[in-house]
This record gives sequence, C-alpha cells and structure tokens, in this order.
Amino acid sequence: MTASHSDSLVVLFGATAGAYGAKLGSDERELILLVWQVVDLHSKKVGTLHKSLVKADNLDLSDQCREVSALTPEGLSKAEPLDRVLQQFSQLVSSDLKVLGRSSYTLCSDGQLLIRQVLHPETSKKNLLLSDCFYSFYDLRKEFRSCYPSSAAGKDQTIKTMAEYLGLGTDEAEEDFGVWQVKTMVAIIFSMLSEDHVFTEPETVKHKYETGPCSKSETVDSETVIRARGLPWQSSDQDIARFFKGLNIAKGGVALCLNSQGRRNGEALVRFVNSEQRDLALERHKHHMGSRYIEVYKATGEEFLKIAGGTSNEVAQFLSKENQVIIRMRGLPFTATQEDVLGFLGPECPVTGGKEGLLFVKYPDGRPTGDAFVLFSCEEYAQSALKKHKEILGKRYIELFRSTAAEVQQVLNRYMSTPLIPTLPTPIIPVIPPPYTIATGSVRDCVRLRGLPYTAGIDDILEFMGDATGDIKPHGVHMVLNQQGRPSGDAFIQMKSADKAFMVAQKCHKKMMKDRYVEVFQCSGEEMNFVLMGGTLNRSGLSPPPCKLPCLSPPAYAAFQTAAVIPAEAALYQPQALLPTTRTPQASAAAPPAVTYYPAQAAQLYMNYTAYYPSPPVSPTTVGYIAAPPGAVAAAATATHTPLLPQPGALVRMQGLPYNTGMKEILSFFQGYQYAPDDYNGLIQLSDQARSVLQAPKEWVCL
Repeated sequence: MTASHSDSLVVLFGATAGAYGAKLGSDERELILLVWQVVDLHSKKVGTLHKSLVKADNLDLSDQCREVSALTPEGLSKAEPLDRVLQQFSQLVSSDLKVLGRSSYTLCSDGQLLIRQVLHPETSKKNLLLSDCFYSFYDLRKEFRSCYPSSAAGKDQTIKTMAEYLGLGTDEAEEDFGVWQVKTMVAIIFSMLSEDHVFTEPETVKHKYETGPCSKSETVDSETVIRARGLPWQSSDQDIARFFKGLNIAKGGVALCLNSQGRRNGEALVRFVNSEQRDLALERHKHHMGSRYIEVYKATGEEFLKIAGGTSNEVAQFLSKENQVIIRMRGLPFTATQEDVLGFLGPECPVTGGKEGLLFVKYPDGRPTGDAFVLFSCEEYAQSALKKHKEILGKRYIELFRSTAAEVQQVLNRYMSTPLIPTLPTPIIPVIPPPYTIATGSVRDCVRLRGLPYTAGIDDILEFMGDATGDIKPHGVHMVLNQQGRPSGDAFIQMKSADKAFMVAQKCHKKMMKDRYVEVFQCSGEEMNFVLMGGTLNRSGLSPPPCKLPCLSPPAYAAFQTAAVIPAEAALYQPQALLPTTRTPQASAAAPPAVTYYPAQAAQLYMNYTAYYPSPPVSPTTVGYIAAPPGAVAAAATATHTPLLPQPGALVRMQGLPYNTGMKEILSFFQGYQYAPDDYNGLIQLSDQARSVLQAPKEWVCL
C-alpha cells in the first residue's frame, strides 16, 4: 500500500504552553512538545518513537497544560529552542528512513491545528524557515472519515474517539503525554491500511501569497471572507498574509480598505480558499502583528467585491502580470509623463515592462490626479524604489508606499465612478412637519453631554438622565457624529424648558456612564450651533469657532443627491441650525422657516471639526433624500423668499485654501471671471465662463 506522495508517513503530535485540543494555537502560546514516529506504508513497520521538549521564550504554563501534559517550567528550561528541535527532527527522520530503506515521507497529524495554527505562525514570527515537508501533510481525521464514512465528522473526532470506534484497547494513563497519542495514531493508520485505504490527497499549505486582480462579476462565497481590524497603516498585503501564515488565502484575496481621503484605515478584507480556512482564521482574533493585536471578524463576499472588485480593462491588463510587487506613487506633478516617472525611479529600479508597468490614475475627464502605480518584478527593486520616498520630481516631493491589487481597484473605482462636478437637482422640501426642528434662539433649554463612551446609544443616554427623561422634547436627543460618521462622544438634548435643562445639568454633571464620567452643560440652540461649527462650550462660557465669519453664511439652497427613500442613517443638517445667521438689516424680522431633513428615526448631527466655508448645507456622508415636485419647490421658494441659484450660473467649490484666506484673496484668485458681485455669502457664483476656471491650477480648485 503506497501513498501518491511518498512511501512513508511521519506521525506527528505536538502541544503548546496554552490551550489544548480544539483550541490549540488560538492563544498564540508557544510550542513546548513534539513527538513523532516514522511508519513504512509498504511493510507496515515503524521507526523509533522520538519525544522532544521545546524551550519556549515564555515558560509560564497554563493550568490546562500543566494538568494534561504534567510538564513543568523547570523541565522545559533545560530543553532546546525550536530551531534546534526542528533540525533534530529532520536529522532523526532521515536516519529512520534509511533504516527502513525508504527515501520520502509525508507528515500525518491529528487534525490541522498543529501544522497550520502552531508551527507555521510561530516560525514566521521567529523568522525561522520550515522545511518543505511542513507544507504538505495528511489530516488523520479526514482520512479516517474517508475510510469509515459512518464515523463522526472530522471536526468532532479526536484520537480517543477514533480509537474507540475501532475498538482499540489502549490505556492513556499507561504512557507519557504525547507518546500515547502517537502510538494510538499509528495503530489507527494500520487499521485503515488493513481496509485498503490509500493516502492520496494530502493537505497543502501555500508557500507564499499570490497577488492578482478580482472582477466585480466574480462570485465570492461569504463563508470564506473575514475582516481584519487594527492593522498598522503601513502594512502591506504580504504582511497580512504573514499574519495568517499557515492558512491558504485565495489569489488576490487581500484587500486593504481605504478611508474617504484615499488613505488606509487599518482594516482589510481577506478571502480564503474555503470556509474551513476562514474558520481557522477567526481563531486568530486578537493575535498580534508586532506590538498590535488584530481583531478578526466575519465579513461577506459583497463587502469584499466592493473593495477589491473592478471593471476596468486597463486595470485588469495592468494587474495581469502575476507575482509583481506594486508601489503607489502619490503627489506627482500633473504634467508628469511616463518618461518622467521612469527617470525618477532610475536604472536601479527597473519597472516591469517599462511603460507598461506604469498606471496613472485619472479623473473621468482624463485629468491626472497625481497618483500612479508601478510594478516591480522582485522585492529588491521595490525596496530600492521605496528609498526614493519624498524625493523631488519637478518641484514636488513624491510619496511612495507598498500597495496591493485591491488598492489599485479601489483608487481607480473611487476616481472613475464619482462625477467631479455634482449637478444641482431639484431642491428638496421637508418630509416631516417642522415642529421637531432644533431650536436656534437664545433660550437655554438645551443641554450638551460631553465625554460619552463611543459605544453609548440613545437608550444609554435616557438611562443616564433618569427621571429627567420625561422632560425631553419629542425627537429631542441628537447624537453627534464626526465627519467619518463615527460617534464623537457628544450629544445634544432639547428639554421642555430652561429650568428643566438647568436641573439636568446640576444633577447629572460628571455622573458615570459605563466606565466614564460625562460632563453636562446647559446651553441654548444658538450655543449648540456654535459648538457644532467648532466652538467650545464649558462652565467658563462660550468660545466661538475660530473661523466664524458672519458674512460667510451660505444661502438657503441645497445641493443633494436624490433617492427614492430616506435611509435610516441620514443626518439632520439644518442650514440655520448649524451655521450662524447672516447679519443683515432684515435680521430682526421673523426668520423664514428652514428646510429640515429628518432621519427615519433618531436625528444625528455632524460636528464640523474643520469648519470650512463655503459649503452647501449637506450631510458630510453621501446619503439620499426625497426630491420635491417642481411645483412644490417653487411654492416653497416663493413663501420663504429663499433665493435660488440662477440656472445659467455654475458653482465652483474650492478645497485646500489656506486658513487665513479672506474674501479679498478669493475674489483676487478669480480675477478676470464674471461673478455676481452681491453674492458675498461664501459661495461664488460664476457665469458660463466658469468652465475656463478648470484650467486654473489644480492645487487650488477642486471640482
């Protein structure tokens, strides 16, 4: 009876200083024991049984390990380190094979945990090289299930249950820990050979991660995808593959996630070859990459395709060259050519395929973004290129980073799928009557909660306020999110009267919520708006936002994306609630009702930490709202005397202005173009000549 791979098996068993059994390797504890024996599949003879202790860096043994193995730190302190034990393993196996007259062998272990979750991760962290024999092995549980279909499933099997199924009379107490396990595994193998079982399909471990493109048309099984969170921002796909060493990641299966600014956010989606590998990956939750622990959660195939999938033929052709190292260049001059980039990299960093190894990222209209991706055939060339980080090309310094195929897809998708100049659809009208708007007066009938736990929700706030909950106005609890859509630790609550707000501030100030104390300040609707625009409010008083310019209040018009329904996460964002009102002679008159956008449930506000102008009164997140019929808009505009943008005009948004820029500098920048001279509200209205502004320096104008 022979195996397709070799004519002998090396039965292998091991233990760590921590968990045992189904949780082996899940706690990152080091290997402390290896036991093995060679089995000749032809003659059914066995070699010498070897047992070797391994000296771990941390000799603190878990209670379970002490109980099961009977090993002690004192005994392990005299053992050899892992690298020496692995050398002895290879030498002794070769010696036993010669005695048996055999030349090749394949490992056979009880399940996959010892090989995939212990040996490969530990040797990777210690920068030790495993011999090729550890990249191919037989899973005795799967082989047993194949030979005896009526037995329990592989994941439910143990050495003891397999022995009991075969009626093997072995007594675990009579042998040392590890010795009984190997002897019993050998007896099980002999029983399988007597049933004419053939060992033909070994498990394999990939030597290295393979890069490659992913198409949005692919079908990705959600049972094969995980999300890794807490990654160092500079980590690459190879670093992530090393973190999951021992597990088989699908080709092109590492997708680093980018934030709204196109920078890595410390998360990645990883796709494995099957659900079994994914389940093993989940066991590495809170394992460490360097000094940081990494959180591992389940994800979906749809999430993976959203990040890694692409449809561009140009990108597919660029990524079709396999096993290439990808470097991202950022900050290139907009006039940079392929020759300029190749000259910048120089002959010491040859690009794969020359110009074909360069991919410039462009806007839909063909304008360059300043980003490019470069292919290198080996790690040596890539490292040489990275040494040019922040060197000068033209008059600009260039940033270079390691990149991935998924990042190429994300960056191209981001720039190519979003229009540069969003159109101004029909303005919208309120979808809920205005009784629940945020107050804008000077009555101090609101309170601000500062220092909330980031996990706190509205229910936590209501519990925190206790009996005062009954004094909150309907829809009066407003969670404040930052510009990334995450909790800022702030909330505003509208009370039924100023007295109620005062009582709440006195009673609840510095009261504990979960493990944090929360500060509570009484405030007015106007003070609330100042805080949302970047001002500060505490018991010492109110400090206005640093860029509060009364003349820069935007007019009451809207620039939104339209959709059929209001999503639950839509933000309440009022022009008059979030921005100070324009000081005009008509300010004393009754203010026209503001257009209010209500979420489906609790309102959410967005703290404007940057407080930039001009900006239309929209939620920082990309959300949709219900568009009003043209007739309703016209009626609303007439009733409120709200100026609408003249149709012939165009809108230009300027991004990246110096913080000390004033109106004079902006008007000077647009000198020579026609604009409405009376419009000093912070939005510059241009005529059809605005198209020529696109030729202005890209560093100043962002459309």
